[in-house]
Amino acid sequence: MTQPTPPTPSDSADVGFGVDVGGSGVKGGLVDLSTGQLIGDRIKILTPQPSTPDAVAETVAEIVRQARWDGPVGITLPSVVTAGVARTAANIDSSWIGTDARALFGSVLDERAVTVLNDADAAGIAEDRFGAAADTDGVVILLTFGTGIGSAVLHNGVLLPNTELGHMEIDGKEAEHRAASSVKERHDWSYKRWAREVSLVLERFEALLWPDLFIAGGGISRKHEKWIPLLTNDTPVVPAKLRNTAGIVGAAYAAKTGATP
Repeated sequence: MTQPTPPTPSDSADVGFGVDVGGSGVKGGLVDLSTGQLIGDRIKILTPQPSTPDAVAETVAEIVRQARWDGPVGITLPSVVTAGVARTAANIDSSWIGTDARALFGSVLDERAVTVLNDADAAGIAEDRFGAAADTDGVVILLTFGTGIGSAVLHNGVLLPNTELGHMEIDGKEAEHRAASSVKERHDWSYKRWAREVSLVLERFEALLWPDLFIAGGGISRKHEKWIPLLTNDTPVVPAKLRNTAGIVGAAYAAKTGATP
């Protein structure tokens, strides 16, 4: 008789589990927390539609079950998250607003320890610990250029959670209405034209926060050689390294280390 596969051991300080909830897919995987690399393949399930709290929670639970993981779980949401409660909802159902996400995920995961954080914050933690900012001290700002602009701010590896720099008004427009990659696509701008807007945004962030490094994330960072050299702001800008694993890695690290409140 075939014996069932035992749960994945969770007692190693160097192994964690993260789940990244996005508008189109929910992705999870085991993470080697000494390197920031995934252990094995990530598991992906399409985000349920509508993406209500109960439906997403069950999807997260299914990913954890498939992985046979029995330890703490870190989970990202495309939301501002304070004390485990989702305060906004970007690309997920609006019924998330006001939901105690930590309690909800805990209830479907056998009341184990659960950490819930904003998706850009998770990516920032991962890039600061394992990626583009691994050798940088001081203030690091990760910006994800996509439909909008997500942000994460860290100082010497400590996260300032839930920054919403993409909504900062710059000369009468929100930053993301100037410089998100979706703006470039909508106007069919050249990289040179778009880089002018990105530079303006970065210069304003510099004047307020004095960062030591910007990390550019989002899908357009894969073509970083076409536009990062065109930027005219003072602070160095480097492309993100972890790409689509950053959310999983950052969530796992947060859950294992308490890197976020």
